[in-house]
Amino acid sequence: MGILMKIPQGAALADGWDADEGAALIDSLWALREAMLEREARLAPGLAEIDSTQRRSAINLTHYLAMRHVELRQLQERLARIGVSSLGRAETHVLANVDKVLGILHRLGDRPWLPLTAEEPVGFLSGSALLAQHALALFGPPPEARGVRIMVTLPSSAAHDEQLIAGLVAAGMNIARINCAHDDADAWIAMAQSIRRQAQLAGHSVRVLMDLGGPKLRTGAVADAPAVLKLKPTRDEFGRVLQAASLRLHAAGAAPDSAICSLGVDAAWLRQLKIGDRIGLRDARGSQRRLLVVDCQSDSVGLECERTAYLTETTTLQLERPYCAVRATAISDLPTRPGRLHLRRGDLLHLRHSGIGQDAVAAAPGRRARAAAIACTLPEALAQVRRGDRIWFDDGRIGGVVRRGGAKRVEVEITEARDGGERLAADKGINLPDTRLNLPALTAKDLDDLAVVARHADIVGLSFAQSADDVRQLRQRLTELSAPQVGLMLKIETQRGFEHLPEMLLAAMGGPAAGVMIARGDLAVECGYERMAEVQEEILWACEAAHMPVVWATQVLETLAKTGLPSRAEITDAAMGGRAECVMLNKGPHILGAMRTLDDILRRMQAHQAKKRPLMRALKAWDVPTQARMDEATRTARLVDGMYSIHNQLAVKQ
Repeated sequence: MGILMKIPQGAALADGWDADEGAALIDSLWALREAMLEREARLAPGLAEIDSTQRRSAINLTHYLAMRHVELRQLQERLARIGVSSLGRAETHVLANVDKVLGILHRLGDRPWLPLTAEEPVGFLSGSALLAQHALALFGPPPEARGVRIMVTLPSSAAHDEQLIAGLVAAGMNIARINCAHDDADAWIAMAQSIRRQAQLAGHSVRVLMDLGGPKLRTGAVADAPAVLKLKPTRDEFGRVLQAASLRLHAAGAAPDSAICSLGVDAAWLRQLKIGDRIGLRDARGSQRRLLVVDCQSDSVGLECERTAYLTETTTLQLERPYCAVRATAISDLPTRPGRLHLRRGDLLHLRHSGIGQDAVAAAPGRRARAAAIACTLPEALAQVRRGDRIWFDDGRIGGVVRRGGAKRVEVEITEARDGGERLAADKGINLPDTRLNLPALTAKDLDDLAVVARHADIVGLSFAQSADDVRQLRQRLTELSAPQVGLMLKIETQRGFEHLPEMLLAAMGGPAAGVMIARGDLAVECGYERMAEVQEEILWACEAAHMPVVWATQVLETLAKTGLPSRAEITDAAMGGRAECVMLNKGPHILGAMRTLDDILRRMQAHQAKKRPLMRALKAWDVPTQARMDEATRTARLVDGMYSIHNQLAVKQ
């Protein structure tokens, strides 16, 4: 039975009621309230353009922004000391929370109090209801017993693998994400149609999100590495061969089985080979090696090698058999390897307008050294880079500082890399956190892709959203395509996007359904890993104030999805994701296991946490044992003691 404590008006609290302190608190809250209403009045023209279903949320967001514009920590401490709300969980109902505290303080100070507005502001219950309503409009209904949706990024194979889609739907996927930066329109349409079919068969609601590629800066092509085939046998810890290295040979020009490592040789030379023949060669290091013929087919021959060998295009194979018709052959069809630049701290890298990437070349007699070079997929960004700007490659694995700028070429000094250097390949992300890039959020390709997205998607992802104009342009284009009902997903993945989040939220509220994705991969590189926790919290708070659903994305249970075993840190991260309305998993061979784990984590955590607010579910783990459990424990202890006694007696007799 609960305890009800009645405090008469003007009565002293446990810590004492100080009239002057109470008056000062009331004055501070009145000033805060006036600032909130002033911000609302100043933004009134823009608020009039907000969709009717979002208008109250937009007003609440303006109140929140005004409240967070000032330092509140001392005020919070003073409010907490007298046992009233310290405004720390006011996101969904800012003005109502301030009014509630003002009313309590007036009554404690024996002052008259009347409601301050003709129309009641968004309250605690109505604020949470608006957030749930907007999440329902964007994502569809949540599954039973789990309030947070699960989004899954589809691999390319989903375009033709119906069983994969069926498995994802059965495992609890609520939103399927199709990345339009990969594959093509036919593949996206096939994926979307497959999702619709499987969701209907399962009787589940599954929404389709199509992510536009956006103005993603990436590294250009790199020259292929020299073609080298390494044959390496498997050995035990003593160096003994457990399994010889295998190789097949086929006639040059014939199409080999792509799943088997096979080299081309002279057809006449190949036809004369027999099982047991030995073939000699001198490999790329000058080491003499021998191969043994172990299998002969009509169109190919199998060989084995018990010592490591490196084969290149200059390698010659010699048949070690007397009186053979063709003694030697060159080799062809060596598998190509994608090129990568080797970059160390202190190296220079030229980021160019165009061209094929090349590794650095050391100085030769009479010639100058040549720095490594690679192209940028959005060359118009180079002219906006300035000396001293930081630059990151490949999700922050390699960092540098711009030493010289230019429209055609930017010179970068590598400052961040592991000992021994890093490898930089083609199609890796480039981040410029210090550079104010003036690039359209919708590229020419995005505008073409929208014709497909408008017909087949429920939600469209705006990648690298950076301004309210970007959001308005996307909404206008959807209207032109007769698809204003398609929901908007603002992907916050740059420093500039984070800084302009409030104005983008208000622009997105011009339509009935919108949400935010915290794309933590690029965002961590842009803002700095040390700031990532702070930044993602602030995004969560602002979106909650706007009653806008959030997707917690990037690297959630990634190790589990890729390897089948999670790390301890990512389990905690997944639990933190329960404060969003949706958590995104990326593709991987163990994605179904990752989905089951995430589902279990989210179901458990929703009993303990609601946004920033901890929930005090009854804890069973620390219950005082009942008499029955104590009796059972006593019986078990006696049984164990008896077993030890018998054991000791037997030991003495022996």
